[in-house]
Amino acid sequence: MSVTIYHNPNCGTSRNTLAIIREAGIEPEIIEYLQSPPSREKLVDLIAAMDIPVRELLRQKGSPYDELGLGDEKWTDDELIDFIVAHPILMNRPVVVTDLGAALCRPKEKVYDLLESASK
Repeated sequence: MSVTIYHNPNCGTSRNTLAIIREAGIEPEIIEYLQSPPSREKLVDLIAAMDIPVRELLRQKGSPYDELGLGDEKWTDDELIDFIVAHPILMNRPVVVTDLGAALCRPKEKVYDLLESASK
């Protein structure tokens, strides 16, 4: 099974999600998105694959969310994606992509839905 995790090693939820993946016997492709941010096109693809609103991917705590006024409804999805591209810390994590789909794994237990076939 192919597994990719958009990971921040400083985040407990991200570390715990990575541990769950490894406990399932899978060594994922690890993308430390603060070091290697996804392109705009990749972000659009991830959001579509997760089938979530762009706002759900926005991290508020510990990011420039408030300083940029991103809580204001005036921002379009395209503009919010541009903010994430410019400030990767705005991307909530961890995002996990497997053969079964993609998800923002908050809480970390969401990753089990993406690993279902790994235990079979």
